[in-house]
Amino acid sequence: MEHTYKVTGMSCMGCQTSVEKALSSLAEVTNIETDLKKGKVSIEMSNHISIEKLQQALVNAGLHYTIEVPKKEDTCHQEEGHHEHEKDKPANGNGVYYCPMHCEGEKTYNKPGDCPVCGMHLVEQPKAVSGQQYTCPMHPEIVTDKPGSCPKCGMDLVPLAPSESAEQKTYKELVKKMIVATIFTLPIFVIAMSDLIPGNPLAKMMSHQNWNWVQFILTLPVVFYACWMFFVRAWKSIVTWNLNMFTLVGIGTGVAFLFSIVGLLAPDVFPEEFKTETGTVFLYFEATAVILTLVLLGQLLEARAHSQTSGAIKELLKLAPSEAILVEGGVEKVISIHNIQVGNLLRVKPGDKIPVDGKITDGNSSIDESMISGEPIPVDKEVGDKVSSGTINGNKSFVMVAERVGADTLLSQIIQMVNDASRSKAPIQNLVDTIAKYFVPIVVVVAVVTFGVWAAFGPESAYVYGFVNAVAVLIIACPCALGLATPMSVMVGVGKGAQSGVLIKNAEALETMNKVDVLIIDKTGTITEGKPSVEKVFAMEGSKELDLLQQIASLNQYSEHPLGEAVVKYGKTKGVQLIDVKDFEGVTGKGVVGTVEGKKIALGNIKLMENVNAAITDDLKTKVIAEQKLGKTVSYIAVDTKVVGYITIFDAVKETSKQAITELIGMGVEVIMMTGDNGNTAKAVADTLNLTDFKAECLPEDKLQAIKELQAKGKIVAMAGDGINDSPALAQADVGIAMGTGTDVAIESSEITLVKGDLHGIVKAKNLSHKVMVNIKENLFFAFVYNAIGVPIAAGILYLFNIEVLLSPMIAAAAMSFSSVSVIANSLRLRGVKI
Repeated sequence: MEHTYKVTGMSCMGCQTSVEKALSSLAEVTNIETDLKKGKVSIEMSNHISIEKLQQALVNAGLHYTIEVPKKEDTCHQEEGHHEHEKDKPANGNGVYYCPMHCEGEKTYNKPGDCPVCGMHLVEQPKAVSGQQYTCPMHPEIVTDKPGSCPKCGMDLVPLAPSESAEQKTYKELVKKMIVATIFTLPIFVIAMSDLIPGNPLAKMMSHQNWNWVQFILTLPVVFYACWMFFVRAWKSIVTWNLNMFTLVGIGTGVAFLFSIVGLLAPDVFPEEFKTETGTVFLYFEATAVILTLVLLGQLLEARAHSQTSGAIKELLKLAPSEAILVEGGVEKVISIHNIQVGNLLRVKPGDKIPVDGKITDGNSSIDESMISGEPIPVDKEVGDKVSSGTINGNKSFVMVAERVGADTLLSQIIQMVNDASRSKAPIQNLVDTIAKYFVPIVVVVAVVTFGVWAAFGPESAYVYGFVNAVAVLIIACPCALGLATPMSVMVGVGKGAQSGVLIKNAEALETMNKVDVLIIDKTGTITEGKPSVEKVFAMEGSKELDLLQQIASLNQYSEHPLGEAVVKYGKTKGVQLIDVKDFEGVTGKGVVGTVEGKKIALGNIKLMENVNAAITDDLKTKVIAEQKLGKTVSYIAVDTKVVGYITIFDAVKETSKQAITELIGMGVEVIMMTGDNGNTAKAVADTLNLTDFKAECLPEDKLQAIKELQAKGKIVAMAGDGINDSPALAQADVGIAMGTGTDVAIESSEITLVKGDLHGIVKAKNLSHKVMVNIKENLFFAFVYNAIGVPIAAGILYLFNIEVLLSPMIAAAAMSFSSVSVIANSLRLRGVKI
């Protein structure tokens, strides 16, 4: 057997070789082919290998790559039965971690820790849709996907409560350290500020030197327990030369702490400028402790705020039910969602969440699809209608057949798409990355210069001024505020889009959508409902309507085009018996041809008639034009190169199309309709929508060429379509927008997918893109201005203007900590915007 998987994190030939070598170590693997560009690997195997085993092979080889089932490929990777509980993989996450600042692009890690570039805590990806698991109270290592008895002791298995996610564990660990740091820092601060207490009672209790020793002892738990991780990160950043915020914090507080220890133990080594009137050296234990505690507080608030930025994904994950009711042989039984297979009949009771994607086979109900489409009004569903995983049934029961399960469901694909998009980089991030690369070295140079200038030209105790101001410069600078500005907004924005039925594949599309000034839209399925219905079949004298209907319905049974499906459906309602067809061929943008009962049948537009050399009479043309002017699609019918009639098909314009196009034009977007339909029908539809620009009788290559010409003029072009014939244009456009009701090929070729499949979703996408870009610019403005103002003030530049204002390193630490939190808080505002 052969399966294809997606591998995230490969970036070069070395990565490819490492992955192939690791997977080849499995005995079942017989051959491996890797597509580095697409990030996919095809594995031939003698026996089926679970996805968990493949991931473990990469982990064992020391590789930080993620292997998973692609959206449209084989998804049967869930092994039934009992398996050992993976204690190191939290139940609420998938054991894959990434840097929130995306320092190394889409690179992921297989264990928690800190980013080797920026030093920030790695964030765990939420686990994809999963079912309820069961465990034994006596043997917790036993975990199974369905209820039953323990294979070791025979006890009934109980539902397994989800363990904490890595995010929750990190937050709790930070809270514990924050409590310790606060307990020890507060008395240090009080001792240091004792001169300000009326009567200075502490001086009467002990000498100043003894209190210095007390400060030193109290500082040890803060430095070596609560905040030791900052020094570890600083050391790693210097060794790898990936300088970051923790480099500055580590140098600043480390120098202050070591300076204070030397000043406490050997004060005589310092020049007089560093000493007080009593001969003791100015010590900075309180500055060290307070700065580190404030930085820790910033990390704590950041961790809490960051968990909210991925709130949309978490809400989507909650939509997935863990169990379903299987109907088998007239008997209903509860099964885990893992065990649902394509073709299973499932009972959905009132108020239940729909477990997988499928089609109603018995009954009817109204379905709340707001969590996926963003539309609050329940949708009525009956036999034959499709339903999606995670949506909520109304007050009636129905039976459905499972058509897409596991990673193939719409909900799973939405979650995967949001995860991928949240980790992608927007082009605007490139500027930030360039600045951040030089930011820390420049700040260190500024700190050194600050010390030198103050030491040379400062007032009395110039060395002390220089030292304190240099530390303040190191502490106040915050590259993290810059680094977080873009990814935080992208993450929240992508989540907001998903909750509103707008699925965005990557951050680049989100940014580009804001610049779009031309929108090209297809007609069928994009402007119209995409549910065409046959109005009539007209037969010329000498032909019979039912005979023609049988021939064209039989011909179209092999077509995947919506118009073809409409013809077949109409034929069945008229009781027509479908017969075999030979030499069937779909002619893109023109129609279909084939041989039925020895006769060559052609059904399509005027171009197809010209191809098969079938002449059209003037009388027939007049009748067809009259139908077309009413906005109807008309296809000619030719039998053995003779046009013998036509079929009239009507596809209603969606209710939201006219309003959406009006709003887009109001935003300054030029809207062009390009359709394969004839000029008369296209004009009728364009007039209905008040569209002045449209092109008819377009082949796929015409749409592609039109986009290229517009792009050559400097236009930013978006293309909206739903069919296979739209996929080349969707891929060429700056932003491809697929209707979620369309074909898989169109969706794969696009950067944005509209779940509901109407043009109002483009208005949402445009508004969302604008809001996100404004939010990113606000974040960047705040981060740039904060550093541009904070660093010079910390250096003491106001003294040049006779303004005797200096920043205490402790105030600098507070400002630095809250700068990152402010950026995240501003990004979170996107959750409440209206699009």
